[in-house]
Amino acid sequence: MLAFITGSGFYELPDLTDQESRTVTTAWGDVTVALGRYGGRKVAFIPRHGSDHSIPPHRIEYRANIRALADIGATGILAVNVVGGIDEALPPGALACVDQFIEFTKGRAETFFDEAVDGSVRHTDMTEPYDAGLRAALVEAATELGIELASTATYVCTNGPRFETSAEIDFYRRIGGHVVGMTGYPEVALAREAGIPYAALAVVSNPAAGMTGDPLTLEGIWAVLDGVRPDLLRLLAHTAGLIPPARG
Repeated sequence: MLAFITGSGFYELPDLTDQESRTVTTAWGDVTVALGRYGGRKVAFIPRHGSDHSIPPHRIEYRANIRALADIGATGILAVNVVGGIDEALPPGALACVDQFIEFTKGRAETFFDEAVDGSVRHTDMTEPYDAGLRAALVEAATELGIELASTATYVCTNGPRFETSAEIDFYRRIGGHVVGMTGYPEVALAREAGIPYAALAVVSNPAAGMTGDPLTLEGIWAVLDGVRPDLLRLLAHTAGLIPPARG
């Protein structure tokens, strides 16, 4: 089963049919998962901030969300992350397929392995954290639909809920960041620990702090997201149809 996790401004899949809601109990809390058919296949769906955007990024129980998807049989996850653009080649409204992350969060529960497993400390390889097959499906779908999609991007994850300073953004740019957001980590790492292939689609809602000299406003961000929504939803649905059932 393919699963979708979406972020700010995307609280439903409008074309999700045969929809039912399921509550999945995990060691880290209950998670409400929407099940249905999307892009011609059965899928699961979680809006990570809640259906009413009531959960700030640093308070999301990422472990519960990933464990719930694993428990209902998800074999692939496509995530949507709303981000600020650090690279000038990614203006507001741009879409990018993330292939690396740099993490600057603090205090988040970021692993399923707080204790030794079978007497050993568990380490998980993160050389290539995003699944190549799912990323290729996103790129292929974008090409077929004529939607512009950057095939690579490094995601810088900050703690939030505040936005970054212009000095921080300048630093992130210097170390190779292309986009900045608050929800990409530890979600990707937990999916890796759970053995679920994971890909992330970054939606640029605004230039990051200091890129233009203008202050960030929520009104401007929502306007950009409203504009990009139709293409994003077309891309997600088309990608779902391209991923082999064994991968999702």
